[in-house]
Amino acid sequence: MKMICCKEINDYLEYYNKCPNVFNNERKLLIENIVKPTLVRDDIFFDEETYYKCIRFVERWYYPLFPYQKFVYAFVFMYKNDIPVFRTFIILEGRGNGKDGFIVPLLHFLTTQYYGVENYNIDIVATSEDQANDTYDVAYNVLENNKDLMKKYFYWNKEYFVNRITKARFRFNTSNAATKDGKKSGAILFNEYHAYLTDKNIKVYQGGLGKVKHGRIFIITSNGDVRGGPLDELLETCQQILKTGKNELRYFPFLCKMDSLEEVDNPNLWEKSNPSLPFLPELQDAIMIDWIEQKSRPSKRSEFLSKRMNLPAERDDLIITSWANILKASYKDVENKIPRDYIPKKNQPAIIGIDFASLRDFASVGVLTKNGDELCWRQKTVICSSNKFYKDIKFPFDNAGQKGFEDFIVVDTPSIDESVIVNWALEYFNNYDIKKIILDNYRYQLIKKTFESAGISVETKDNKSGLIRMIRYPASIASIVAPKLEVLFENNNLNIGDSAIMRWSINNTCLKTRKDGNMYFEKVEPKLRKNDPFMAMICALSGEELLEETVEYVYV
Repeated sequence: MKMICCKEINDYLEYYNKCPNVFNNERKLLIENIVKPTLVRDDIFFDEETYYKCIRFVERWYYPLFPYQKFVYAFVFMYKNDIPVFRTFIILEGRGNGKDGFIVPLLHFLTTQYYGVENYNIDIVATSEDQANDTYDVAYNVLENNKDLMKKYFYWNKEYFVNRITKARFRFNTSNAATKDGKKSGAILFNEYHAYLTDKNIKVYQGGLGKVKHGRIFIITSNGDVRGGPLDELLETCQQILKTGKNELRYFPFLCKMDSLEEVDNPNLWEKSNPSLPFLPELQDAIMIDWIEQKSRPSKRSEFLSKRMNLPAERDDLIITSWANILKASYKDVENKIPRDYIPKKNQPAIIGIDFASLRDFASVGVLTKNGDELCWRQKTVICSSNKFYKDIKFPFDNAGQKGFEDFIVVDTPSIDESVIVNWALEYFNNYDIKKIILDNYRYQLIKKTFESAGISVETKDNKSGLIRMIRYPASIASIVAPKLEVLFENNNLNIGDSAIMRWSINNTCLKTRKDGNMYFEKVEPKLRKNDPFMAMICALSGEELLEETVEYVYV
């Protein structure tokens, strides 16, 4: 059987056979389940001539390529019936490995007459102008530094360059996705994919493929702190492809990461997430310094694990629970995103929780019920877009109304009208036997007055049957609720449904301990990481005993 081969592919496979300990599980699966089966196919044409033109172009005008980079490049030039075998290249590697230096020279080559596809436009897409500029400048600087020769083949400015022969344009993009329909891209680069909160921009740019032959997508990124976003979804898909070898999407997932937390403290294994490490002594030194620093400064550990090791992990002394537990609270089948069931019984005992700290921020209300050992929470949130930090908040508000994003609204008003929250709460009375409405002392007087106008009474020592309960000492709630919440998550007994904003809110909350030993809940970041839906649930959980048949009133 004839096998596709070239020195660069063979060298990398030989390195894999000699040093399997520095290959993470995902790269091993790539080689065994994707690469090797591809190399023995008899329906694939490897354009070896153009591949070597690419290597020569890159190493003349940019810099020598590392063996793993040459290996990945080779699979760009494999075709079936003049269609790329691999349409999407996903490259995950730790910060400092030279992602721009890896991908930009290849994309530059694809614009040239040596590749030979006319109008093969390259679009760089980034979430910030600085990031897009930095990526574009890798090519711009080569053109500027060699202008006497390059001007024969290219003309350029600070925003784009064009090949005079192929008319292929290389440009960066940071504008609103709504303005990008109609692009005729040959290839698209999504840089630092971990920063994307929604796939809105991604879909618009991908819609421009198919108008020029050899359409390709390149995604190159480290991991980051955004959970539940496009990167997490993409990596889940890649895992399935790597495990099964079924690759109808034609992905080439070159994923470099540590396999476990235990490996992080073994510098000999850092190459798993940092494939450039053997060739960059300065990278070895930088990671070593970061590693030493994060051991003495725990606040640095999360970033170190996410961006250097591509192993997102939360600080155990801060997080409410793991991201895996949050996903299990939403889905009965996490892998297939099948939401947890919730069918409320008519007149089922329930507690309403409210969090309404600011008139120009977020406000949340929800209902807590109990089914056996399971506690079910469903909520609604109103968000005021007049908040001065609104545009900087990392949550895809534009997805409102879509699956998983149905339980919040955004209002373009100077402030939040408390009647919105009260009316939502009153709607719960139509389906539940409301035992209590619990909120803390922020905005209590405002909310209480609106409820009282609707005939809802206030709980006092003399009126235990009153429905509105104020938490007089909010600082005491964490000590009561946190241990209960930990058990609920660990036993998979909390059901929050498919709510993106609820998952985000939980993940935005940390649990800290005061000097006196008392615990308290706090936002991970005070301005942009909102947790109102979570705190509304905490208010409701503080009265969980009211869902039991035997009730003992506890005042806090």
